[in-house]
Amino acid sequence: MHDVLRSHILHLFQKDGTPRRLALLEQELGIGGELRPAFLQAMQALCAEGSVIVGPHNVVRLPSLSGEVTGIYRCHARGYGFVSPQQAHVEGDVFIPAKAAGGAMSGDRVVAQVTRRDSDRDKEPGRLTGRIVKVLGRAHTAVVGMLRQEQDRWLVRPDGGDLLGPIQVEGIDTRRVRDGDKVVVQIRAYPTGSQPARGVIKDVLGRPGRYDTEISAVIQRYRLPDAFDQSSLVEAWNAKVTYDPRDARGREDITHTLVITIDPPDAQDFDDAISLARDGHGCWVLGVHIADVSHFVAEGSALDRAALQRGNSVYLPGRTLPMLPEVLSNGICSLQPGQPRYTKSVYLTYDKDGAVRSARFANTIMRSGVRLTYEQADRAIKGYAGDLPGQVVALLHDMETLARCIERRRLQAGMLQLQMPETKVVMDESGQAVGVQPEDTGYPHTLIEMFMVEANVAVASLLDPLCIPFLRRVHPDPNPAALRQLSQVLRLLGVTLSRQPSRFDFQTLLSQIRDRPIALAVNRLVLRSLERAAYAPGNVGHYALAAARYCHFTSPIRRYADLMVHRALQAYLTGQVDRARRHYAFPELVEIGRHISDTERGAEDAEREVKTVLVLHLLHRHIGEEMDGVVMSLTGFGAFVLLPQYAVEGLIRPEALGPDHWQFDEQGQCLVGRHSGAVLRLAQNIRVRIVEVHPAAGQLDLAPAVDLSVRVPRRTQQQVRARHTPRRQGRSRH
Repeated sequence: MHDVLRSHILHLFQKDGTPRRLALLEQELGIGGELRPAFLQAMQALCAEGSVIVGPHNVVRLPSLSGEVTGIYRCHARGYGFVSPQQAHVEGDVFIPAKAAGGAMSGDRVVAQVTRRDSDRDKEPGRLTGRIVKVLGRAHTAVVGMLRQEQDRWLVRPDGGDLLGPIQVEGIDTRRVRDGDKVVVQIRAYPTGSQPARGVIKDVLGRPGRYDTEISAVIQRYRLPDAFDQSSLVEAWNAKVTYDPRDARGREDITHTLVITIDPPDAQDFDDAISLARDGHGCWVLGVHIADVSHFVAEGSALDRAALQRGNSVYLPGRTLPMLPEVLSNGICSLQPGQPRYTKSVYLTYDKDGAVRSARFANTIMRSGVRLTYEQADRAIKGYAGDLPGQVVALLHDMETLARCIERRRLQAGMLQLQMPETKVVMDESGQAVGVQPEDTGYPHTLIEMFMVEANVAVASLLDPLCIPFLRRVHPDPNPAALRQLSQVLRLLGVTLSRQPSRFDFQTLLSQIRDRPIALAVNRLVLRSLERAAYAPGNVGHYALAAARYCHFTSPIRRYADLMVHRALQAYLTGQVDRARRHYAFPELVEIGRHISDTERGAEDAEREVKTVLVLHLLHRHIGEEMDGVVMSLTGFGAFVLLPQYAVEGLIRPEALGPDHWQFDEQGQCLVGRHSGAVLRLAQNIRVRIVEVHPAAGQLDLAPAVDLSVRVPRRTQQQVRARHTPRRQGRSRH
């Protein structure tokens, strides 16, 4: 209990660094009589190690950063970066300017010397800045980049900004590699203040822009596990050989129940299926049936260790790196039509308003009757059933009815629904990107999401009172400082939001701007103001879903967290709750949660990078062309503009805006021409021209299609500046 409380205290201060009295801290954490001694013991330990400070009047706060700090360095593609301290501090991350990185690479463990930022208007007051003075540990021994011959030297310019300068390469074999190839370089010497990094070519990936080359480059850059070791493959094959679909001992046989799957058209593994019926009282009984991966993957086995190392499957455009070998992920675990499969089932009974009246859990054996794509399900719901059986069409209509009831209930509870359009890259047979098309957004996506959320909540609500340690999917409340900043920015767009908004305030905001030109930018701003969801054992709840208890249960083929939750549910189903309570120590779950949160983030970054690089190579053939864009953010070095047609951002540098002296007005969130008075605003729609494309660096240079430096009368200039420089605000009533 001491470790649990210690973790909760630190988490509370990490998401909100506001000092508070000890009594208020107890109240926020719900500390009662029996827990108070353990709480005080946890506080003493945190104070002894310097993680928190208790000052006069029992006010608890995080320590301040000063002098030197140890942490992990994260580099932005444009050169600057941040050091995340190992211990939580009130100031948060330390900003590292581009010229102060000291040869550090993204992911390196470093020591930074910190000082407070000065009062430049384009900098955020109170944040710390610093320079890296020592690299304690390197995250990378190899780097991916493009090989270039410059005079008598061969250099590799790294992809993605992991290293700030080029790497000098020795021992080039021109029979094996040529200028412009994308390669993997083994680093032999890291950069110093006067010398570049040096290395040798480890692997030649191919010509930039080709699908195979870019996929291989990202796999290398993010060190994504690809091939499975022999032990894992043997265990997976043995699981297939010993699997007997006729053996349903200890399982409910639902092979004669109509069960269907709904997935994307290119899905390879199917881990969730749905059934729906009425009970004797006229209530809906929803069945969510999930592939029982835990039956085939023994805890502690080579297969289990490989799955934990991966953390999750990685879905790159046209290529999947599965968490489990294909014989499982696309074989005996996948709920393929017509095949008997082992599942874990959640049965939820609903009243007419979509409220859960009861929940039941079981090990089952099922057979999927029909595999539908989202588009097929959408067409059937809209009356275009084609040759689908009548009972399947009727089931889809019933599913829609129940899903809309559940959606209304969850919205009334405060669930947030952001409108973030997704796209996919279209490839030709030669491996070149030829276009970008929007993902399907029909209601079946929401329908399946609602059912999966309900099952996840039900499992978390079952395990929590049983005191079985398990990994939750947590989404902390937003940081109050981020919400205040969001409120100020939205005010500049003519949108009102409380400085400390509730979920319902967010719902009202998103509803009001849904069909307005600023909708895309506002949704993006709201998303950036929210915390990132992660895996952790502490019960923080899920803010965006308005769920007090939540976990991931519905995708064990592709997420290790779900596999762990299945094992916890199995303990309940087999009467081994006491054993399960002793199985995991809290710190062990914290470490596993941190690891799989990192692998999830890496998978998302890798997918985003592949899509961006492929699209940038596509846009390289459109240099000089014009297209529509939306200003998504503004800085002192230009405006970032999203091209909705291609779902990629480019930068308009100040010198490209026209022959004027452009200044960044941070308070007004705009770029203002000093002489002309012209203004480029956040969320503004703008016609742009493609100037330069740098796929390896992930950079796209844009310019306005028309000159923005139009002469504005002096009196109008004053009006413009006044309009975009808000008056000093007093304390909000909210």
